[in-house]
Formats: sequence, C-alpha cells, structure tokens
Amino acid sequence: MEGGVTASSFHKRVAVVTGANRGIGLEVCRQLASGGATVVLTARDEKRGAAAVDALRELGLPDVLFHQLDVGEPSSAARLADFVRDRFGKLDILVNNAGVSGVRMDIGDPAALHQVRTSMSAVERLEWFNQRTTEPFEEAEKCLRTNYHGTKNVTEALLPLLLSSSDARVVNVSSSYGLLRFFSREELKHELDDIENLSAERLDELSELFLKDFKNGRLDHHGWPVGGFSAYKVSKALINAYTRVLAKKHTSMRVNCLDPGYVKTDINFHTGVLTVEEGARGAMMLAHLPKEGPTGSYFNGTEQAPFV
Repeated sequence: MEGGVTASSFHKRVAVVTGANRGIGLEVCRQLASGGATVVLTARDEKRGAAAVDALRELGLPDVLFHQLDVGEPSSAARLADFVRDRFGKLDILVNNAGVSGVRMDIGDPAALHQVRTSMSAVERLEWFNQRTTEPFEEAEKCLRTNYHGTKNVTEALLPLLLSSSDARVVNVSSSYGLLRFFSREELKHELDDIENLSAERLDELSELFLKDFKNGRLDHHGWPVGGFSAYKVSKALINAYTRVLAKKHTSMRVNCLDPGYVKTDINFHTGVLTVEEGARGAMMLAHLPKEGPTGSYFNGTEQAPFV
C-alpha cells in the first residue's frame, strides 16, 4: 500500500471520523485538519466521500484522506484498520459520528419546512417530526446495526491502533434521546447504569432483546422507550453505556460521548437550531481533552451532564 510508517508520522495527530461526507462529521474533519491533524474522512458512499475530501482540499487542507467505510459491516471496519495501520501505524483520535434515525419520514409538502424552520420552537419542531414518522422493524434493525453495532465494530477494529497512541481520544456522537429517563422500568435503567457489572457482551444481548420486543410489539414489557424514535433512543443509550464500559476497561484513553445539540443537518431537513460549526464544538473539545480530563462521561455540547 502506498505510504507507510515514517518517523515524522508519529509526531502528528491522526484522526478518523465516521459518517463524515456532510453535516457535523464533515465540519469536525474541517476543524481537525485546520488544527494540524491528518484526517481520514470516511463515508459509505465513495463518490460523496471523495467529493467531501476535494472540497476540504480546496479550502487549503491537504492532509485529508478518504477511505470508504460501511460501519455496519465488520469487514469494512477491518479494511479501514488495515489502511490506518499501514499508512500511519497508530490512531490518536476517533470520532464515531455515523448514524441513522431509525424511522421513515413523510414531510408532505416540502414548502411546509420553511414554516417549521422559521416559526416553530425546537420542541415544536421535534413534535412536528414525531407526527410524520413511522417505525417499521426494518428501520429499527438498521438503526441498531448502524448506531450501536457499527460504532462498536469500528472502535474494536481500531482499538489496537488507538492503544498504540500515547494520548488517544474516542468521541462517540450520541443524543439526549439516549438518556435513561426515556426507559420506563427501573430494572433496565439500573442495568444500563451499573457500569461495575455491565459488559459489551451484555449490551449486545440487550440490543437483540430490544429488537425481539420491538418485532413482537412488546416494548412496554421490559420498559423500552416508546412514543417515537424508540430504536434511535435505545441505540444511543447503548452507545452511552458502551462508552462507559470502554473507558473503564482502557484507562489510558479518554473515551466520552456527547449530544451535539439540535443541529441543522440533512437528517432533520435542516430544521435544527444550531449550525454545524456550533454542533462540532463538543466533539472538538473532547478530541483535545488533556490527559487528566474526564473519561466515561456524557456531555451536552461542551458541558458535562448526567446519563439520566
């Protein structure tokens, strides 16, 4: 493979950002590269990913490379790890940003979006979306496979390279929808909050249990979130828990998760209230935490917050 590990490559921070051809992911790539990091921009669509890299290079940021990545496929994550290993020999920053909503949305007349963007509060906008979504099982399954298992696939594949860094950071983009307040049964809430006894294997089991209950129409049985975006909420709660499990196991790294806020991106038809520059602030802060900074924590933007 072209390139290879050189003495100078170990003196520059190397970052990987998933789901990075647009939105928050692209902005994180721009800010990391502007700060001097070498950035591997990943996306599932090769044409869109390559175009995003070209756009950043036109801004005078040459140290951005593209590598195709489907986070839901372990073999794709393994190919990315091989690329980073052969090219750099280590990884300093991993931003897991790739994600899907877990719903199908029918917005009706596109002209209505103008009114949503200009005359509704953030709460009203979310309610507007809730009224226009359906949650078929296929979308729920894709949501867990992408948001939770995909993040875990990529992190596990790149973990040896992160551990090769003297100062690694893992940033998992989550959501306030992943907070435990959306779960109705105390037993499940306690289990997801019991980091001393929780394991990644158990989180995998909970993912499968949720999909089984979802398919059988029994979300209330174990206290899963209801009332809209159920799979998205569960996927982000599992990511929050996985963040804590990983941080507890690998204390040499700073591993954190965050809600970037309600950002204007394609996933919400640009009805958010924050710009992508504002939405990237939390991820950038966590990517540059000092060695003694927090780990295994949840952040609302740039402020540390509880998991409940």
